[in-house]
Amino acid sequence: MAADTPPETTPRAATATAAPPIPGGTGTPTAQAPAGTLKRDAIGFLDALAIGLNATSPAYSLAAVIGPLVALVGVHAPGVMLASFVPMLLIASAFHFLNRADPDCGTTFSWVTRALGPTTGWLGGWAIAMTGVLVVGSLADVAVGFGLLAVGADGLAGNTLVREVLTVLLILLMSWMCVRGTEVSARFQNALVLVQVLCLVVFAAVAMWRVYAGTGSLDAVRPAAGWLNPFGAGGPALTGGLLLGVFAYWGWESAVNLTEETKDSADAPGRAGIWSTVVLLATYVAVAFAVVAYAGTAYLAGQADAEEDVFAALAREVLGGWDWILLLAVATSALASTQTTIIPASRTALSMARRKALPAGFAHIDARRGTPGTSTWWVTGTAVVWYVVIHRISENALADSLTALSLLIAFYYALTGIACAVWYRRRLLRGPGPFLLLGAGPLLGAAMLIWLLAESVADMADPANASSSTAWFGLGAPLVIALFLAAAGVLLMLLRRARSGAFWRERPGVAPESP
Repeated sequence: MAADTPPETTPRAATATAAPPIPGGTGTPTAQAPAGTLKRDAIGFLDALAIGLNATSPAYSLAAVIGPLVALVGVHAPGVMLASFVPMLLIASAFHFLNRADPDCGTTFSWVTRALGPTTGWLGGWAIAMTGVLVVGSLADVAVGFGLLAVGADGLAGNTLVREVLTVLLILLMSWMCVRGTEVSARFQNALVLVQVLCLVVFAAVAMWRVYAGTGSLDAVRPAAGWLNPFGAGGPALTGGLLLGVFAYWGWESAVNLTEETKDSADAPGRAGIWSTVVLLATYVAVAFAVVAYAGTAYLAGQADAEEDVFAALAREVLGGWDWILLLAVATSALASTQTTIIPASRTALSMARRKALPAGFAHIDARRGTPGTSTWWVTGTAVVWYVVIHRISENALADSLTALSLLIAFYYALTGIACAVWYRRRLLRGPGPFLLLGAGPLLGAAMLIWLLAESVADMADPANASSSTAWFGLGAPLVIALFLAAAGVLLMLLRRARSGAFWRERPGVAPESP
């Protein structure tokens, strides 16, 4: 096998179409594969963009992080959202260029395996699968809660049993839609992204108008350009704020996980991922300015422990009787993300099974609909069990599982950045374009995330810190959850390797120079 050629693997489900040349390359690598598995050309670029946006759950993410973020950095919350965008853009670029060379629905799993080896690739794939398990239940719970509040059913929203039952039913419904067909999911996502963005724009516009008109009901503050300085609150506060920012931006790569089902699969999914981060930047900074200006830092910091409930309170303050607009935005945001978050986990499990890194059953594709039914339902079942167990432990445990999620995100995003530089290492000295886009940029993004990961682990090791308010075994609960999942992943990997070691006989390589 040539040194520059990736190892042969089980063929993927779609044939990559032509894409613009990779910087420093002599041609466009393409991946040949027979039809008959995942449905080819099911969605287009705009569909992928909508799915990438909805997977981040913009309204919910803002509702969840804005209170804790302001408690950490005060008026500099917009600046921290801007700073968090930098590593996201760099890693999105890495996703784009890696997908051009290897349009595999397993994304990070496939690329890291080929660049860094099977063991590292398996752990990256496990991290992606577990992010879906950790967050799906929380998203569905928020969708149910805010949906009930939007229609005035406050009593039902406060009933734990009713909310839990409705949450499980919603997860099952969203999973059924994923299995039903990618086109069905895309149409649903297109509608939801329009609803939540429109609602957020209305909320931000009314809030800013009331600030400048002097009709606000809280301690309004006139916006200033200095709010865009992420370093204004100091180093430790910035670290915690960036972790929240990473969580807020996470999810755009769902567009790339659909690469085998997207028209122009070698180029469109990666572009959709990049544009998702850009649209999110504009949305997050605009809404952060509006929220901080209208409510002031003292009010938002006092709401930090309420997490997403801060938006429920602000909706009444800003919109009065029209508060259902913002409640609807959060509900539709969480609803959309409940569905789209299943996509990366299920497609990654499918890709792992095709390479024999997981049992073959996970690679089953519905012959009529062209969707990965088995892996989708496995992810769904695991997510439901996790949600019910954690929810029964406490509301804090559910919040802690989301904090642990940020560690997994930073881990596999960083791996992807490193894999990009390794994959294209023979092209980095061919000019400033390849050096910056294929090497320095992805590595810088990876370095930022590794630094953030290390700082966060140190912070969560002390349960006295605000981000680790619950103590388990003398450590912060989020860190315990992350360590448990990491240990479970290593154990399952060793068991799978002992049972079928074919995947671990692959040898890492780099992208070919031409098709």
